[in-house]
Amino acid sequence: MIIVTGASGQLGRMVVKQLLERVPAGQIGVSVRDANKVKELQERGVRVREGDYNDEESLAYAFEGASQVLIVSSNSLGEEAFQHHRTAIETAIKSGVQRIYYTSQMGSSGESSFPPMVDHAATERLLQASGRAFTSLRNGFYAGSAIMMLGDAIQTGILAAPEDGPVAWTAHSDLAEAAAIAMTEVTLEGITPILTASETFDLAGIAALASKVTGCPIKRVVISDEEYRTGLIAHGLPEERADMFVGLFQAMRNGEFARTDDTLARLLGREPIGMKEVLRASLAGRS
Repeated sequence: MIIVTGASGQLGRMVVKQLLERVPAGQIGVSVRDANKVKELQERGVRVREGDYNDEESLAYAFEGASQVLIVSSNSLGEEAFQHHRTAIETAIKSGVQRIYYTSQMGSSGESSFPPMVDHAATERLLQASGRAFTSLRNGFYAGSAIMMLGDAIQTGILAAPEDGPVAWTAHSDLAEAAAIAMTEVTLEGITPILTASETFDLAGIAALASKVTGCPIKRVVISDEEYRTGLIAHGLPEERADMFVGLFQAMRNGEFARTDDTLARLLGREPIGMKEVLRASLAGRS
């Protein structure tokens, strides 16, 4: 049985959808904190069990009978995220799982300015030391984050953010399909090559694409890291999260997300979805 954690979230739900196109529903299980959020999966024959990264006993129940487990990375940061991942990995091993899959990121590095990348690197070290077969899917930077960064720029005509750099923005749907292929068709050993779209764009490029898609001119304005951080906190974001986003721009400037690779295209057997397509689908009706 293949178990997918975090199946009520965007990526996890898409992975399950892709798995349902490849294997019988009875061979798929999900581990979620709230089973009520995935009733439609249960109705399709997927095994639904509640499992929480903070509760090893619940994870053991959710992982029961699994041959493969996909650990979707925690939304937490730092030590909390590391403990979540360690609990999931150790529970998977105790449950007799043959291969552990983990959703890492292309910028995974203990030296990154963007805290989640440090967390990914620490988790990959755990996997390497586990003695169990594993696949760490080094996903391209999620294209949905570019939509988030646009914010209300379509309405205001201004995209104000710190200096950035080119990013290989990659669609969730492509990465979900790649994960399903890896679990059912193609064995990827250890840490994968980066799984990215074919092009990179900085925020000026994103603003230009969004302008074309919506017909609303958007100007890219560079502000200081401190001004950006202050604005985030003023809008209610906790300081830890504000610092995380400042770190993201520092990492972008350092080129940590600027590479591309053809591995994703080869897995999919087609060209990955481009950023213009992502914007068109996301911004429809917002002009």
